Amino acid sequence: MTRHQKLLTLNLFLLTFVLGTSEFVIVGLLTEVAAELQLAISTVGALVSAFALSFAIGTPFLTALFSRFAKYPLMLTLISIFIAGNIATALSESYALLLVSRIITAVITGVLIALAMAVASETMPAEKRGAVIAIVFAGFTVASVIGVPIGISIGQWGGWQMAFGFTALLGVISLILSSATIPKGLKGTRSSLKNQIGLLAHPRIVIAFFIPAFSIAATYTVYAYLTPLLQEVLGVPERYISLVFLLYGVVSIFSTLIGGKLAARDGISKLRYVFLIQAVILASLYVSASSLVGGLVSISFIALVLYAMNSTMQLYFIDLADRHFPAARDLASSLTPVSVNVGIAVGSALGGWVTTNMKLIDVSWSGGIVAVAASLLAVVSYRLDRQSQEGQKVFVN
Repeated sequence: MTRHQKLLTLNLFLLTFVLGTSEFVIVGLLTEVAAELQLAISTVGALVSAFALSFAIGTPFLTALFSRFAKYPLMLTLISIFIAGNIATALSESYALLLVSRIITAVITGVLIALAMAVASETMPAEKRGAVIAIVFAGFTVASVIGVPIGISIGQWGGWQMAFGFTALLGVISLILSSATIPKGLKGTRSSLKNQIGLLAHPRIVIAFFIPAFSIAATYTVYAYLTPLLQEVLGVPERYISLVFLLYGVVSIFSTLIGGKLAARDGISKLRYVFLIQAVILASLYVSASSLVGGLVSISFIALVLYAMNSTMQLYFIDLADRHFPAARDLASSLTPVSVNVGIAVGSALGGWVTTNMKLIDVSWSGGIVAVAASLLAVVSYRLDRQSQEGQKVFVN
């Protein structure tokens, strides 16, 4: 890799770090937001689902629409809007304004992630694509380790609005670095919106799309309500909540490393087993939560499998697009983060339903069931790949 490619990789990593911090910091501040706005915790938790749904619905269409534009001015414009969205959140004094600002930020975040993945795929050597994409995804992991705990601490110290002032500041830093490193010669792809959206109807894409969606939904059934779980079930004092999120983020770094290894070695064939392990880990929290140490161990293992599928699925979507819809590579690059946010929305909603109608700890085995569904879809996708490969061999012979 050249020096510029290394600097670009670092910048894309920092960009996803900023985006991840902005998206996830509110999970650790649900109690503070609910108290100040005098709302139920499940109502404030709906902000997580609203962000994820807006991300999931808006990203594919806007990515396809914007794919015709050169990436350099487009990304700088979107980062500027992202900064404005976070400032609006920081200035929100009502739930309605908070909701609108988060929806705007969500859509912009989705397109920026898709563009970051597309830039990485287009500018890096073929043999380095998997590793670089893993590094870009690692920005979200490091956001959990550093950005989110810092944001939570800021929010608990100076008010939750200040946490989003912090994310706006991070956005300004990202804007400056992006202006210096993103290549100016990356042109858009001239293709009709109809032709690109056709990718979303392809059966192979549809099946693959719900693999990460179910895996993340399984985790977020628990993670979206991790703060009340820590406080009410495990008895963790409020001042230590940010430290638990730090632990979660540190462990998830290893999840990203595992994901990079899987992507380099036919990862789709191994994900079916990863998701079964995830199901067992999630369900174990139901029992281990009877003790503080046991509960924290289960939470750590939940983080360990969180990002194991990201790099594999990102390359898988791009490869499927290359085979069936070459003009929709940018759109294909958006599908992993879009699927992840569908999973966040579903998992957060399921967690909210469980906490309202059942015991809080029941989110554990509920998430485990969803992880089993992810494993079943991975099995189906893997078998379809094998059938396709065997069919090509027969045709060649």
